Amino acid sequence: MPTHDGSWPQGTPCWVDCQVDDTTRAREFYGELFGWEIEDSPPEAGGYLMAMRGGRPAAGIGPKPDGMPMPSVWTTYIAADSADAVAAKVTAASGSLMMPQFDVLDVGRMFVAADPTGAVFGVWEAKAHGGAGVYNEPGAYCWNELHTDDYKQAQEFYAEVFGWHYTEIGDGQNFVYSTFSLAADGDPVGGINDSTKTPGDNPAYWLAWFQVDNTDGALAKAGELGATVMMGPDDSPFGRMGVVQGPQGEVFGVIDPTTTVGEPPTGS
Repeated sequence: MPTHDGSWPQGTPCWVDCQVDDTTRAREFYGELFGWEIEDSPPEAGGYLMAMRGGRPAAGIGPKPDGMPMPSVWTTYIAADSADAVAAKVTAASGSLMMPQFDVLDVGRMFVAADPTGAVFGVWEAKAHGGAGVYNEPGAYCWNELHTDDYKQAQEFYAEVFGWHYTEIGDGQNFVYSTFSLAADGDPVGGINDSTKTPGDNPAYWLAWFQVDNTDGALAKAGELGATVMMGPDDSPFGRMGVVQGPQGEVFGVIDPTTTVGEPPTGS
């Protein structure tokens, strides 16, 4: 089981959580779907729930902020050594702060921002809570990718803010996609997809993918629990996958990376 202790290197997608209207309903849905043991947080945490996998934090579930109308969503958080320093970089690079920096009890400091193409993401400076303690296994997140209709602008923004390096793996025409890493020769930690090449895709959003051991079974179970299957199951060189809209409208992906078809693309 891949595990992690402490804070993640700056620029790494380090945590995911969903904001919903009914956390009790979400608790039941995700507990059944992913086998999470979902724990209550202290009263001062405002109803935030911690989803555990094998005794380690896997994801969060929280209520929507008071007085802030918004859809139910999954949010990807990117690690920062200093939330304040990264917030300054975000605004300097033409991003916007939707929820400026604030301390979350003694567990971390964070903010929520939108990149110049409109995609919303969180930034997490770890303190008592380092982020995901388990990843890349069934019931844990395994990939985070940006879908945007302004591909080059997005690449430039995140490179300026987090220093990401990109590897183009698409054909440059029908499939425009890059992985990003923290160093030029580093392992990929996420991806960016040109949504203008994907019919019906919504521009500017981050999509969190969760690993499962049976994609068909996970999609069927999600449907039984009140979710809508938006895509899949589909085979790919990266795994058998599908995209789900949860019962409250939040969208996420599921993938079984052990079942692959074809060779991974290597770029044009």
